[in-house]
Amino acid sequence: MNIFVGNINYKLTNESLMEFFSPYGQVTSARIVIDKITGRSKGFGFVEMPDEQEALKAIAELHETEVMGRRMIASEARPNPRA
Repeated sequence: MNIFVGNINYKLTNESLMEFFSPYGQVTSARIVIDKITGRSKGFGFVEMPDEQEALKAIAELHETEVMGRRMIASEARPNPRA
């Protein structure tokens, strides 16, 4: 399952994002979206977890959790309409 993670601190790394989700199960990937021009985080990213039940539990537990001074948003990612 692909999870959208929004409103994250701009200093958060792919590795630290993975660390937040790994206590809930296996994390296949964690990727923060980077602006191509500035090279800075856009403040959101995606986490992929192969087990749907673990992913749903992670979403329920982590949604609106304060991380580095910001309330993180976690939800099931919607399909990319451009893909």
